[in-house]
Formats: sequence, structure tokens, C-alpha cells
Amino acid sequence: MSTFHMKTKLLLISVLVISFACNKTEYKKDLSGSWNFIIDSLDQGIDQQYYLTQFPDDTLHLPGTLDSNGKGFAVGVNTAWTGQVVDQSWYSADKYEKYRKPGNIKIPFWLQPDFYYVGAAWYQREIRIPPAWKGQRIILTLERCHWTTTLWLDDTPLGEETSLATPHRYDLSKYAKPGRHLLTIRADNRMFVDVGVNAHSVSDHTQGNWNGIVGGITLEALPTVALGPVKVYPDIKNRVLKVMGGFENTSDQPEEIAFEARVFKAGTSQIVMSPVKFIKEIPAGSEAFEFIYPMGDSCQFWDEFSPNLYQLNLEVTLKSTGRAELQEILFGMREFKAEGTQFTINGRPTFLRGTLECAIFPKTGYPALGVEEWQRIYRVIKSHGLNHMRFHSWCPPEAAFTAADMEGIYLYVECGAWANVGTGNEFDKWLYDESERIVNEYGNHPSFVMMSYGNEPGGSNQVAFLDEFVTHWKNKDSRRVYTAASGWPTIPSQDFYCRPEPRIQGWGQGLGSIINTQPPQTRFDFREIMAAQFPDKPVVSHEIGQWCVYPNFNEIPKYTGNLKPKNFEIFRETLESSNLGNLSSQFLLASGKLQALCYKADIEAALRTPGMAGFQLLDLHDFPGQGTALVGVLDPFWEEKGYISPAEYSGFCNAVTPLARIDRMVLQNSDVFRADIEVANFCARDLKEDVKIRIKSSEGPIVSEKVFPAQSIPTGTNTSIAPFEWPLSTVTVATKFTMEVSIANHTNSWDFWVYPNKWPVIQPVVQPVIQPVITGSTTGTSIPVFGAITPALVKLLEQGGSAILALGPDGVAADKGGNIALGFSSIFWNTAWTRGQAPHTLGILCDPKHPALADFPTEYHTNYQWWDIISRAKPLIINQPDTSYQPIVRIIDDWFTNRSLALVVEYQVGNGKLILTGADLTTKLDERLGARQLLRSLQRYADSSGFMPSQRLTIEEVRSYLK
Repeated sequence: MSTFHMKTKLLLISVLVISFACNKTEYKKDLSGSWNFIIDSLDQGIDQQYYLTQFPDDTLHLPGTLDSNGKGFAVGVNTAWTGQVVDQSWYSADKYEKYRKPGNIKIPFWLQPDFYYVGAAWYQREIRIPPAWKGQRIILTLERCHWTTTLWLDDTPLGEETSLATPHRYDLSKYAKPGRHLLTIRADNRMFVDVGVNAHSVSDHTQGNWNGIVGGITLEALPTVALGPVKVYPDIKNRVLKVMGGFENTSDQPEEIAFEARVFKAGTSQIVMSPVKFIKEIPAGSEAFEFIYPMGDSCQFWDEFSPNLYQLNLEVTLKSTGRAELQEILFGMREFKAEGTQFTINGRPTFLRGTLECAIFPKTGYPALGVEEWQRIYRVIKSHGLNHMRFHSWCPPEAAFTAADMEGIYLYVECGAWANVGTGNEFDKWLYDESERIVNEYGNHPSFVMMSYGNEPGGSNQVAFLDEFVTHWKNKDSRRVYTAASGWPTIPSQDFYCRPEPRIQGWGQGLGSIINTQPPQTRFDFREIMAAQFPDKPVVSHEIGQWCVYPNFNEIPKYTGNLKPKNFEIFRETLESSNLGNLSSQFLLASGKLQALCYKADIEAALRTPGMAGFQLLDLHDFPGQGTALVGVLDPFWEEKGYISPAEYSGFCNAVTPLARIDRMVLQNSDVFRADIEVANFCARDLKEDVKIRIKSSEGPIVSEKVFPAQSIPTGTNTSIAPFEWPLSTVTVATKFTMEVSIANHTNSWDFWVYPNKWPVIQPVVQPVIQPVITGSTTGTSIPVFGAITPALVKLLEQGGSAILALGPDGVAADKGGNIALGFSSIFWNTAWTRGQAPHTLGILCDPKHPALADFPTEYHTNYQWWDIISRAKPLIINQPDTSYQPIVRIIDDWFTNRSLALVVEYQVGNGKLILTGADLTTKLDERLGARQLLRSLQRYADSSGFMPSQRLTIEEVRSYLK
């Protein structure tokens, strides 16, 4: 950690730190430790006045939760969860029966807590008020509560707090006389107001619906005249800081105070300019103040590249006692605005490259409360080229804002809801109150640049209600930009749109999405959507990606807290029951490569779109709920899974990203490879650098190089560099190539494939002369290809011949794979939550060195040369006799079903040998270059002495695959 970060961490562990000129320990007590508790499952504690009696000696540790302390009830079939379970099959399906048995309860919806409790719980301990605190203002602060708390001091009720996002604070001054007192807190994690059962502020889907108090639990004595909330408003144009706040005098008479304000460069003792000082008499009650602090011509601005921070110290000293209070406020001089269709930071256009944070904390079940952990998270996302984080339907604690200030991350905060709005119920008022609490508590942070009500609202009156909500905040606080909600609606007042239209796979699109319908190319973008639907304001694409990967079972030991991956245990056990357990790591890596390919396509399309303002991934790391949505290239701990590095990811996702608009990625050697080169530049300066292009073959050598001389590439733009062409006539064998485009230290790359358009005829093996569907002249061999079982095929096999049977997408029987939706892309979100949205598979797995693929260059995973083949195919459900059996090309199934699936298999049938595939290898091969080349490779293999299938099928068993 740098000296700056170390000093800043020590000085600025929160935005608001209250200390005193006298000894801190004298005026502040840490109440963490052992507390007595009672679970009030019958909800009778208030009626029976639990607060009047000292609880039994049943203790737990606070800060903490019931679950983290091993308290609550065992999970069972009748557990009443907080969170929607879309796929109800766990409750009734035979395949889950053993997981519903007591002692073996395992749920597939989300991470499973060791213990579970929803309702009221009571926490109690004795406190001592020192004599020196007499006459002071005594405040109890509970940093993070879930959810509603009610407080009693001895037998006196002191109110209720309902914030999900901000500390619960109670004023004990009137009743906390010096001496011993019994402090009793009732916490209730039931739905106080309907913020939505799937809102990540309350739901079991991610953090879990925990009951408890986490973070700091402190008792403080403040002077009779203290500072209330203080807001700072940076003015970068005039290089001044506007400070607004108030004094609160809790005595019954005026008090004279001395006030002093000083600004330091964060982490130093360097005063920026002369202090602001005054002496003033504060009447009983409250009084506002406002002043301007000049920052000087040399003040430094805050942004993602230079997160320059300042610290405002506000000190109030009572003349009567000499008692002082000090507030230390972290801030940055920045201006984040929506201008036209882009965001600007300090007048410079920026592009938001974001990910979601959905309250995913698998070790604790509640959000991280330390600055260092949030710094670690932000550094991980920055290493992947991101600069932005959206908090989906929740607001993080203080530490998240402080760390983002330090690391230069733009934060989009939501007010804890995913609900029906504008219905007139209590939620509508609570939303205004909660948003007020959030802005008062965290609004000074420079990282806090965006806010909305929450996620994807419902309700027939949502447009009018959210229009008023946005207008309210735009008029009240100009330090950030506002939108109605993430997803929808579109209303006139909002500063920007967060919409799902500009992405390559929409909810419910299935196989009709861009990535599953358009042959491999990189020319498309979303400019038509922008122009037609959102021409006037910035658009951040909503929850792009959602591409799945196979579960990483090696991740299971990481769950050392109170949330356990019982869902992963189910998936692993069903995989093993299919004799596929030995392939789990290969499934992870192969499906991960496809997942990364899909994310690259999504992100680059956004960067190619002129005037687009940004994207928000769902997600860079896995989402463990909603049926188990394994959509991250990182696991829930923000750690790598092994198939893509941060360096690789940031090649296509960064402040400077080379781009290429490529016509086709699968070509033949009579074609010309064409690409238009562009550079998306959203770094801190204009660029003027050479752009270099290199073409490499799969064997490694560079086969072509070109340099485009330096030209001006303004920041905030996607600049066209030049067209690039490379004739392919010298390519004589099927080859995979990679084009690399580099500028400065940024490199992006794209694979493409070139196949010969003609082949020499090879010497065939001797076999019976049978009229095939496709003659050997197509690919230079005599191995016939059939689209169905014909008498000719049966005769050929009886006579010991070899053939290929290519059934195609319309030829496979439903129970043999014909009812499985096969697409090029990975699974979207997960099939349990989407009710079986296509596709249902996770790409291919093969051995690239298998002789059947010798003339079809491939990796072990899906890449674009497979697009046409997979798009016109169905998987085949095959018998998996043991763990050693491998088809030529395997399809990776959904982890909920874990069937043994194949795209290409080989069998002995009768006296002959057969390659069976669910792909279409018989139609339009003059246009379908990939299918033609795969057929060529399979025929050459089937025409060789190495074609010796180890598994046998009867002709009737083969026939069962036909529709």
C-alpha cells in the first residue's frame, strides 16, 4: 500500500469522524463484544415488555448476525425465504427428493445459510455513563442494521430507525444519566416496507436476509453545541468550495462558540489556503451556516486517473467549557455532468465501463465494512479495465465510498428497492426518507456520481411518481446526476437513461439475439437504437452480458463463513452421477472461454457505438442467487477462475481500446480479409501515437505487419484510423490467424480462420460403392454423407463400409437432444430463473489434437469458426459408459441437467463404422465455409486407418436418434 493510501486510510476511515480536543477514549465507547439476546419468534416481546428484564445468559457477539453466531433455525423444506423462487421444482421434483431430506437439505436457488431466522430478535447489554458525560449530548450509533431497530434505555422507549443504508442513531441524552443502564435493542428483519422481495438490500438471493447489527457500535458524548450534517459543494470553475451546515445547541440557553475551517491535501498536514474563522453565539435549537472556502488556482481535480482528495476539518469550540468537536470530511474537486449524449468529468467526456455489485458477500452474508476490502475490490475491477460500479437495489456502507474516493471509481447508488412505486403505500414516503438519509450520510464523496430509486420498477403510476422523485433531487442537490431507475422507465426529467436495448442479448430473446443470429463479424453497433430512441441524453446499457460459465467446484472450500454452496454440491453430485465428474474442470475452462468471447462481443459493440455513454455488466463476478447465475469471469470472492486474466480482459475493455470492424471472421483463400481500425480513447488526454497491426498464424509466426503513422485521437471519442486489407491467396491449408491492433501499451486482438476453397482428391480406403447423399468430390474423399438412415446407408454398414450421418437441427429426436435449444452463445443468466430461455448449453469441449479435427483448426473450446456449425445443429444425448469415454466433440450441458451431450461421435455399427453428428453437413456447403471444412476433416479421418471407434451401436440404436 502506498504512503498516501496508508495515511488516507488512517485519517479517513469514514467521511464523518467525530473526535475531541480532549482524550477520545473518554468521550467515545466501543460497544462491540458480548451481548445477551432472545429470539422472539412468536413476536411477543413488546407485549411482554422484554426490555424490563435482564435477559438470560445466552450470549452472542456484536457486531455480527444471528447466523454468524450460529443462532437461528435449521433450513428445511418449510423455510419461509425472503426472495422469489422462480423454479419451484426443488419442492416436488424426484431429482431433488434426497436434497429435501432432514440432515441433507441442499437448495439450488442461492447460497445456503447455516441457520436462518426472519422476525424480531432482542439484543441487550449493560452500559455505564461516566460522570464526565453529564450534561453532554449522548449518541448511540449502530452502523449497519438489518432491518428495523427499536431502542429502550432501561424502561424508556427511545424510538425506531428504519434505514437499510445508513447508520441508526439514537439520542440518549435525556435519560442517560451517569451510572449503569440497561440498553435493549429489538432488530426485526421482516419486510418493514415493501422494497421488493428480490431487492438486494433485503433478499436471500445474495447477501441473505440476516438479522443483526454489523459495523461500528459506539456510544459517544458530544458537546452541547455540535455540528449537524455538513454538505460540501465543489465549484471547479471558480476553484472554491461551498460549505453548508448547521449548529445544534441542545442546551436551553445561547452558547458562544469559536469556529474554524481548514482544508488539507488528504494524507498530509499541508493547509491549502488560509482558514475560515469566526466567533458566534448559537441560540438554543439549531442555526444554519454557509461559507465559501477558496481552493486556490493550483487546486487539483478528482477523477478516475487522478483521484486527488482533500480533507475539510471543521472545529467548534465552546467558549464556556473549552470543549471542542472536530469533523473531518473527505472530498474531491470534481464536476460530473450529463452533456448531450455523454457524461463529462471536469468538462472532459468519459465512458462508464461498469459492473454491478449486488450485495454479494459469501463469507459474511453482509457487506464489507472495511476500507481495505473495498479497495481490494475496486483494484480488481480496475485491473479489468473498469472504472464504474452500480449498486443494484442497495446502497453500500461508508467504507465503500471512501475506498472509491481513494481508487477513482464512479459509483451509482440505488435506494434499496426493486418494487412497485407510486402506489400510495408506505414505501413511497420511505423512499424519499431513505434517499434523504443516503445523501446526508454519503453525499460529500466525490465518487458518488449517480443515483436512482432502484431497479426495474413496477406500478401503473411509476412514470409520474419517479418523474417527481428525480425532479425533487435535481432541484435539491446538483452534485450528481439522476435517473428514474435502472432498466426503465424513460421520463423527461432524468439526466441519463439506463436501458437494456443496447446489448447483444436481451431478456427473452433466446436464439433471436444478435450473437446467435448474425454470422461472426464485428461491424454492428447500437447507433440506430441511440438515434431512434435516445437521441438527447446519455445512455448506459443496462446489465449487459449475463453470460454463464460452468460451476467451479474447486471454489467450494472458499466458503468458510455462514453461507455454504449447497447448490454447487447438488450440481457436482448430478454431474458425477452422469459419469462426467472428471470433466468438471474442463467444462469450467471451455465454457469460460466462450463466456469471455461473449463478453468481449458485448463490450466492444458498446465501445464502437458513437455517442454511447457506457455499460454496466451483469457481472464481472458471479451472482450466487436467482437460481445460481454464474455470470462472472471472477468468482463471488472477486478472484480469477483460470480462463481469462485481467490483462486479457482489459485488452478489450479499457480507457483506451483498439477496435476493429471486421466483415467476416471465417473466410476462404480466394477472399480478402478486411477490417476498419478504430480507437476508443477515454483516457485523460488526447493521443497521437502510431497504430500497429500484426497478423499471426496459430503456429505463432507473424505473417503480416503494418503501421499507421500517428494521428490525432481526441479523448472522449471513438476515432476511425484506417481500413486494413490482407489478401489470403497465399494460404494453402486451413489456418487460424489472429490480428493484433496496438496503440501505445494497449493491444486488442481478434481471431479469424481461412480455409482453402479446393482440395486435392486423396486416395480413399477400399469400401463398397454406395450412392451417398453427398459425393466425395465435394471434399476430396470417397466417404459418403447421409442426412437420414437410408437402405443405402444400412447396406454400406453391413458390408463394412464407413459413412457420416449428419442429422441437422431438424433431424434429431426430441428425447435424444432434439428438444435442447443449442445456440452459439453461452446460457443467458440461468435456465432456472429464465424458465428455460434458450440456449440451454455452454459451448463445446474437444481435444484439438483428435485426428478427426486435423483439418479443422480449433482450440478445446468454442470459437467463431464453430458459429455456423453450432447454429445449424442439435446436441445428441449419448450414453456415457464410464468416465473415460470421450466423443469427438462434446457439448457442455446446463449444470441443472448435466446430461452427456455430443455434437460429433463415432461408433461401430454392424460391420461398419459411422460418424454421427447433430450438425447439418449436407446443405449449402458452398456458402457455409465452416461446415464444409469440418466435413472435409471428418471425411479424411473416416477415410484413414486411424478411424477405429471404441463404442458400438446397433442400427436400431442409431435409428432412435432420428426424429
